[in-house]
Amino acid sequence: MSDPVPVRTTCPYCGVGCGVLATGTGERAVTIAGDPDHPANRGRLCSKGTHLGETVGLSGRLLHPMVGDRGTGWDKALDLVARRFRETIARHGPDSVAFYVSGQLLTEDYYVANKLMKGFIGSANIDTNSRLCMSSAVAGHLRAFGEDVVSASYDDLDEADLFILVGSNTAWCHPIVYQRIQAAREKRGAKLVVIDPRRTETCEDADLHLPIRPGSDVALMNGLLAHCRRAGLIDRAFVDASLSVPDRFWDMIGDGGDPRTVARTCEVAPEALLRFYELFAAHPRTVTLFSQGINQALRGTDQVNAIINVHLATGRIGKPGAAPFSITGQPNAMGGREVGGLASTLAAHMGFAPDEVARVGRFWSAPAMATKPGLKAVEMFRAIGEGRVKALWVMATNPAVSMPDAGRVRDALAACPFVVVSDVMADTDTGRFAHVRLPAAAWAEKDGTVTNSERRISRQRPVLAPPGEAKPDWWIVKEVAARMGWASAFSYDRPADIYREHARLSAYENGGTRLFDLSIHGAIGNPAYETMEPMRWQDRPFADGRFPTPDGRARLVPVAQATLPEPLRDWPLTLNTGRYRDQWHTMTRTGLSPKLARHRAEPLVEINPADALRFGLDDGDIARVATPQGASLFRVAASEGQRRGEIFTPIHWTDRQSTGGRTGLLPRPLTDPHSGQPGFKSTPARVEKVAIEWRAFLVLRGEAGPAGLPPALWATRITVAGGTLYELAGIGDAAALDGWLPAGARMEASDPARGTRRVAVIAQDRLAAALFLTRAGELPGRDWLIAQLDAPQVAPTLLAGRAPGAMPDRGPVVCVCFDIGLKTIVAAIAEQQLADVGAIGKAIGAGTNCGSCRPALARILADAGRTRETIHAAG
Repeated sequence: MSDPVPVRTTCPYCGVGCGVLATGTGERAVTIAGDPDHPANRGRLCSKGTHLGETVGLSGRLLHPMVGDRGTGWDKALDLVARRFRETIARHGPDSVAFYVSGQLLTEDYYVANKLMKGFIGSANIDTNSRLCMSSAVAGHLRAFGEDVVSASYDDLDEADLFILVGSNTAWCHPIVYQRIQAAREKRGAKLVVIDPRRTETCEDADLHLPIRPGSDVALMNGLLAHCRRAGLIDRAFVDASLSVPDRFWDMIGDGGDPRTVARTCEVAPEALLRFYELFAAHPRTVTLFSQGINQALRGTDQVNAIINVHLATGRIGKPGAAPFSITGQPNAMGGREVGGLASTLAAHMGFAPDEVARVGRFWSAPAMATKPGLKAVEMFRAIGEGRVKALWVMATNPAVSMPDAGRVRDALAACPFVVVSDVMADTDTGRFAHVRLPAAAWAEKDGTVTNSERRISRQRPVLAPPGEAKPDWWIVKEVAARMGWASAFSYDRPADIYREHARLSAYENGGTRLFDLSIHGAIGNPAYETMEPMRWQDRPFADGRFPTPDGRARLVPVAQATLPEPLRDWPLTLNTGRYRDQWHTMTRTGLSPKLARHRAEPLVEINPADALRFGLDDGDIARVATPQGASLFRVAASEGQRRGEIFTPIHWTDRQSTGGRTGLLPRPLTDPHSGQPGFKSTPARVEKVAIEWRAFLVLRGEAGPAGLPPALWATRITVAGGTLYELAGIGDAAALDGWLPAGARMEASDPARGTRRVAVIAQDRLAAALFLTRAGELPGRDWLIAQLDAPQVAPTLLAGRAPGAMPDRGPVVCVCFDIGLKTIVAAIAEQQLADVGAIGKAIGAGTNCGSCRPALARILADAGRTRETIHAAG
């Protein structure tokens, strides 16, 4: 029997768009490797991509169509959806229907959904969760270039002499991009500047970190541009030939642009600001990469244009190693932009100008073209809550968790007369409000294309057959369209049919007016589609100095720094939100991986130690973070990387995984006026300690345990090898936890005087559960007990929580790829006299796969060096 052949496909996580070799090794088993021939990653994968094989099982999958809580067949489910949409449109008009879709969709899925809504239902009320992460970049590109074109590619990372990372924890959120940056630094001596209020892992090895005040990016970039003008760095020839400069633009830039004023506004040291200016002046080949710290702001579009202004005015665009570079968060956020998946665009980089509406209408033979932009995400859920939208279809996303002011979003979903959810998982926070749930194919089963941050289109190919009755999203949408009366317009048999139509639309009556043009694939055959290699449209946009505007010139956009708010008496802190390294969105996929849970097992509120002291918090406490919109509980983590007056919480946890960590409840539903993107980065907040009387953890083997979460004030579910771990804390009597212990023989030890209790349950001669609780003392480590879930026999020291004799404590996991803990790394450094990160990799393997832990390894090395110096001085 021959060995299975690897399938060349694409990673489903961030917008880097890494190529993956996925090999099916069983009915629901896949091994994962990086594709060495894919130009985006050249064989490298981050920790999330490396452990994709742990996420393809059927645990929690939605396998059959559901109407309410009852299973049904596809015909009945689809007929119901089509009938309810038709009735709603007939009674209340096309704008009473809305689709909320996702950057997790493939381009073919996106295309069909957008066509149905904008060309046949007749409304532009289709928006995407990409609105939450990159729509300010879209708006900024449109204002400056006339088209939503990312002007850089990953090749520019190999050519640049200076990297500026603005509002991007690249080492965590785009690890493969970060590794390409680090490679350029090692090979060419390129410099790195990180601009971020937080001192993240990305800052550890930077030449300069500017911890600016949140919201002061416009002042920083305008100040840089003013400095460039004073220093004679403006590219006059390029400005004269290729830019449109508004009247008084330079006067506005100079107003408040002196270094002292900029440093005061940004709250950075003047000498650090001048160092930034000097680095920019000395390195014409500059790539400025920006992400959510720029986009997720109430003035995100202005911040984008402030960055672009600097590159345009200094001629650092359209050249090797010189460009502003928006790095997207989702695997197909760019593909969604290309097909028009945002409510503010029409299709194929066209908007709602009358000639563009007419053009798309002709191409689609559309009976009811949308003629104006639709409701953006926050507006959409507000309209649902107000009763203006009466039927909603949510595809591949979880707005009950991810939207700002998520409590109000849940109220809107509960009040909506008809909600359809297409999803992979059976039980999501949003799915609980659905009248109809439709089982969609998951990553390993999907077939189509995605476009990454550098405009590179890659094939996603299925590795496994869809389980149960799961279907591709494009098939589900086209079947609903057919039942609504438009079968001939949606008569697609395969993804290639849709891709060809998408490519033809991009070229239809284009004539070079739009750079987005896939005419080379307008007639691509099925075999060629199947074997299509990754390809990037427009290798170097703007290299000729021409832009897709009516006059061929890019526009310098006047943007002024807004007045920054002062702390409020009742809300003295500023809340920032974002991602963890090894988790993705709402954890419906990464939450299935035991290894990915190791890095950050619980949702933390990170707070400066001085603020922790101010509010009476200690590391490991449970704290309530509150904003005017809502409140949720978090575990406290004091961090010097947080600026004073600011706190940070992660976006990933949902009601399915924790009684706390609900970051989506906290941000304000306020948006950028140009892009409609919510401002997740600067919400007034407060934090207070929560009294806890006992702490505990519960380990369960396999899928054991009741539905939901154990009865505790704080309960967090963590997937581990062989079962599940719950971290618990509460007040009062903890006896209700016994209801979570499975049947079996019990071993128990308790000390009422010390308030400790330890229970182990044995079933079929193996450990089935372990509950350890204390009211005052310390709890043992979890690793050894977790390992006992798969042990062939019961250890005699179960209630001690450790193996017989001494067992080394690895400490918290630093390298998830190889499961290497902090204490193991520190010991290796000391015992083997390791002097650099590369030496650590050679000795124990840490940092040699995805490299996202390399900044942490550098910090551990530095700490070890300081310890040695202290010992030497004392000796």
